[in-house]
Amino acid sequence: MEQYKQEFIEFMVDSQALKFGEFTLKSGRKSPFFMNAGSYVTGAQLRKLGEYYARAIHDRYGDDFDVLFGPAYKGIPLSVAAAIAYSGLYGREVRYCSNRKEAKDHGDAGILLGSGLKDGDRVIIIEDVTTSGKSIEETYPIIKAQARVEIVGLMVSLNRMEKGPGGKMSALAEIREKYGIEAHAIITMQDVTEHLYNKPYKGQVYIDDELKAALDEYYKVYGA
Repeated sequence: MEQYKQEFIEFMVDSQALKFGEFTLKSGRKSPFFMNAGSYVTGAQLRKLGEYYARAIHDRYGDDFDVLFGPAYKGIPLSVAAAIAYSGLYGREVRYCSNRKEAKDHGDAGILLGSGLKDGDRVIIIEDVTTSGKSIEETYPIIKAQARVEIVGLMVSLNRMEKGPGGKMSALAEIREKYGIEAHAIITMQDVTEHLYNKPYKGQVYIDDELKAALDEYYKVYGA
């Protein structure tokens, strides 16, 4: 596993964006872990988060894109932070774009924030985590309605590695199949388990034998 991915796992734990225990997800599933990008609230955290996204995007897509699109609302700061980081790390200016939940009819009118979209743009969508793919169902037609663009990828921070709504493959795999979008994550839950299982981090073992057993049981039912 690349060094930056190991550091990202520790960063998620430090920021309390990744927690372990017992959580009820929006889907109703009882999960032994929970990921919430809303926990990144400081300037330093957002700077580092943007750098991790930028590194993962560069690893997967190189420089072959023009716009980072962050769906409202959590995707807005993600796209901004990643665009800033991409410029700093790789010396290339990419535009950021997000949607509004409701179109604005005065001043900076329209459905979009940040850059507009134009014919020929190559777009990468940025999200925190995708469990059901519902956000893409809402975002895809919004982007496509703006111009003749190509959506080349989706980058999320964590691949939960569990079945999507179709019940046969992961949500990211379902997105690939339905929309033809190459969907990737900075890290997977397999990476997290590999890095933290029975390995103390700052004096604490976050995934011990008991939690590992809970993860194994969860993935027996929901794993993709």
